Amino acid sequence: MYTNNTTHRLNKTFTTALALGLLVTAPALAAEEAKPTANLTVAALSQYIFRGFEQGKDSLVIEPSLTVGYEGFSANLWGNLDTDRTGNDASHWQETDLTLAYAYTIGKVGLSAGYIYYGYGLNNEDTQEFYVSASYDTLLKPTLAVYRDTDHYAGWYITAAVSHALPLTDKLKLDLGAKASYLQADDASSYSKRGLGEEPCDGFHDGVLSASINFPVNTYITVTPQLAYSFPLTSMAADLIKSASFNGEDSSFIYGGVAVSLAF
Repeated sequence: MYTNNTTHRLNKTFTTALALGLLVTAPALAAEEAKPTANLTVAALSQYIFRGFEQGKDSLVIEPSLTVGYEGFSANLWGNLDTDRTGNDASHWQETDLTLAYAYTIGKVGLSAGYIYYGYGLNNEDTQEFYVSASYDTLLKPTLAVYRDTDHYAGWYITAAVSHALPLTDKLKLDLGAKASYLQADDASSYSKRGLGEEPCDGFHDGVLSASINFPVNTYITVTPQLAYSFPLTSMAADLIKSASFNGEDSSFIYGGVAVSLAF
């Protein structure tokens, strides 16, 4: 799944207790003023890259996403349509994902946790994972996320990311991001070293550099051109990415496109 974006965690015992306490003691008036939110985004991208792996080749992908939220809770439905998918059993509609999440902020610390169901249809085995994340609102906004797949691709995927908004005008800014990941599979059937099926993968995996600009059309609509570069962090990761990618030839990818969002 393409993401602009997403997620990481801290020590949870104290913060969970504090968050529950604040929710219980919050004034009734604040609850009355809270309103649900919704966001519909449709992105058109040159390629679908997920965690370093190429999911298609030389074809435009359309990615619709619908998110509804209320008081920290959110549900997201995301899909990917490959306009030029090839293969005997290939489906143009590649994937439908459901994400359920809860986010909370304590001072400068942002915490979130969630569940993701990945529905691959004919193209692959469905799977599911849980995640936790933590970010700190300071220079470069460091973010740490931990994902645990409990199903078909059992293992851990851990990311560390930074981001920065560079002002261009009074209303526009260039959003820059960088992310590095670590992949640890439970067994070789999920991910194997160098993609050879000998032993489980365990090491630094992919890195991503990204840039985007939000152009507000009006109060509700935003247009966002975006560009990203995905690359392996080690030679072992490069071999794994090549072996598991759609094309099987490359391990680094430059891709991008534009997204249109309607928020209310």
